[in-house]
Amino acid sequence: MGHGVTDREHVADRLLKASAAHSFDPLVEIDWEAPLLEGVFFLPEHRVSLYGTELWERMSHQQRVDLSRHEVASMASVGIWFELILMQMLVRHVYHLDPTSRHVQYALTEIGDECRHSVMFGRLVEKLGCPAYGPDRHAHLLGRFLKATATGPAMFAAILIAEEILDTLQRETMADENVQPLVRAVSRIHVIEESRHVRYAREELLRQVTRISRPELAVHRLLTARSAHVITTRLIHPGVYAAVGLDPREARAAARANPHHRDTLRWAARRIVRFLDETGLLGGPGVVLWRRAALI
Repeated sequence: MGHGVTDREHVADRLLKASAAHSFDPLVEIDWEAPLLEGVFFLPEHRVSLYGTELWERMSHQQRVDLSRHEVASMASVGIWFELILMQMLVRHVYHLDPTSRHVQYALTEIGDECRHSVMFGRLVEKLGCPAYGPDRHAHLLGRFLKATATGPAMFAAILIAEEILDTLQRETMADENVQPLVRAVSRIHVIEESRHVRYAREELLRQVTRISRPELAVHRLLTARSAHVITTRLIHPGVYAAVGLDPREARAAARANPHHRDTLRWAARRIVRFLDETGLLGGPGVVLWRRAALI
């Protein structure tokens, strides 16, 4: 497939039609008044960060369920942070482009999707009775820099890293009948609508990466690695461990060393890692950041 302007318009036109046929209003589609089920996990049990550790063995069933609840709330809170950054990057991307083009019109449609997703995640955190954990101060400042300056392949790579890791986790969650129905419903809506966003970002990244020089590619590789590290290491806020009566430092260290959790991160990132490797955006000095984030 080519990746010129004509192809860009064809892709955007198909995505606009898909959006018209398969978009959701989470405030209407989800039963927010339905009670949460007692003793039922909010994530597939084997995806909870401490699963399989000595700490996990010492925890009661209710502690484990509560940890899964807080981890979902943490990922939803960070998801809102991702989406706010993404929306601002997309606005900058189309600021100088032709608003009559399907490419710009789809970008604006995607921004509308992300607004609804952010509201949906906010309602989810509220329903779970958890804090809006969000990123730490350092990551928050990095996010402000990214949303104001990111451009080109590194911008779309950052978008894809955040979208595809969460997408993989949510695809499994929505299909798992042992998970809370509310979380499955939120995951389903997000997966369906994010599949269009992923297609849009992948196609645009492929177009842009062919236009940059080798020195520019090296810079974009490093920026992409930095994004991957910041995004992945902020998915689970250390406050989730304190919320269930664990020592945050001990629990966070146990999660980082946990082979089950590291396998989950690699599994969740496998599609985007393969794609970025094929496009030349994974390599060079930044590989150490990918390894520190347990993504490769």
